[in-house]
Order: sequence, then structure tokens, then C-alpha cells
Amino acid sequence: MLYLIASLVALLVPAPASNPGVRIAAPTGPVYELRLYHTHTNERLDIVYRHGDSYDPVALDKLEHFLRDHRTNDVRPYDPRVFDLLHDLTSSLGRPNSEIDIVCGYRTPWSNAFLRSRSSAVAQHSLHMQAMAIDIRLPGVSTTQLRDAALRLHEGGVGYYAREQFVHVDVGRVRRW
Repeated sequence: MLYLIASLVALLVPAPASNPGVRIAAPTGPVYELRLYHTHTNERLDIVYRHGDSYDPVALDKLEHFLRDHRTNDVRPYDPRVFDLLHDLTSSLGRPNSEIDIVCGYRTPWSNAFLRSRSSAVAQHSLHMQAMAIDIRLPGVSTTQLRDAALRLHEGGVGYYAREQFVHVDVGRVRRW
């Protein structure tokens, strides 16, 4: 029976063109998906970025482009734990398929300095510049609820910006402000 199943899988999963004798295993494990809306570029992205323990490199490239510095269009490789944090956050709120509003993703040092010149709330060594942080909203969820859910996860830093109506999450050390 196992031979039959293995044979069927071999028929269904095509061999790469470069090596026709090799079969690639289909992704296994739980699927990790994100639905995102960028508030500055008006772009949307609905993407499966991980299967089980394996991150999809093409999906990561698309996420990194989506989260580029919208002022300069510069892209930096993101720490994939940020995507897991977003996934865990929406799941913990019972809204795993909700679209997340992205207020700010990656920032170049220039963009960070520009924002710092307008607000003392912007950190000089922000984890946004290391592509380890993201500022978000979740439509239908108050920023207080979102902040509290992020704090319960203990997966990194959480900043609460009540007046601006967003929450900062990062995968640095656990802290809050």
C-alpha cells in the first residue's frame, strides 16, 4: 500500500527540468498565510509564506518587496519571525484570515531620520531599519485589544500608539512602551 501511495505521489509531483530523475516532495505540515494591506501604497498581498517548518523563498521575496520603505522603494530581507508573529497574533485573536493593515514596514536609515525629525517617539536605532519590526492595525479590533494580544504572545517588543491608532510589534527582546 505504501508503495502505491509513493508511486502516485511520484506521478503527481513533477521532476525539475534540470534533473528529470529527481522528484521533489510536496510541502507538508500546516500552512501559514497572511493577508496584508499597505496603508501608504494601497497594495494588497494574500500569500502563503510557510508550509510546516519550511519558509517559501519566493513568498518571502514578495513580502519583503511589499514591506519595502515606501519613501525610497528600498527593500531589505525581513526576519521571517515577524511574519510568524503576525500569523500568531491574528490567530490568537480568533481572526486568522483577517487582513492586517500595514502602517510601516522596513525603513531605511534616511526614512527613520526623517520620521525622527518630526517625532521624538521614533527610536534612533529602530528595529524597522533591521527589518525586524512592523506597525499594524487590524480592522475590527481595537488597538488596545491588539496591543494586549501582542503582549500575551511574549514574542518581542510591543509599542502602543493610541492617538495614531496602531501597534508596533517586533522580534527583538520582549519589552513594551
